[in-house]
Amino acid sequence: QVQLQESGPGLVKPSQTLSLTCTVSGGSITTNYYYWSWIRQPPGKGLEWMGAIAYSGSTYYSPSLKSRTSISRDTSKNQFTLQLSSVTPEDTAVYYCARGVRAPGYWGQGTQVTVSS
Repeated sequence: QVQLQESGPGLVKPSQTLSLTCTVSGGSITTNYYYWSWIRQPPGKGLEWMGAIAYSGSTYYSPSLKSRTSISRDTSKNQFTLQLSSVTPEDTAVYYCARGVRAPGYWGQGTQVTVSS
């Protein structure tokens, strides 16, 4: 069974870079043709797909976040990471990693990230 777990700082200062890691167990991020996504949900708002990295390493980003979003991976650790630069309080949200793009079948539990000085 595939499991995903987000990790990283829960508090980030404005203008800094938000960095999160998703650790995947029970499945390889490189060998089964899946896409691995980052999705967030600000308080009181809906889910927002941020981007994904494919099994091949190719990356894809939401147009609204592309300019300041970077997704990468460490295949030796079966992890993929999110970096969101120049954050503002509007980036405060619960951040999820998930397998898939259109209808993710596996999700992490989510991690709260607050942008505040």
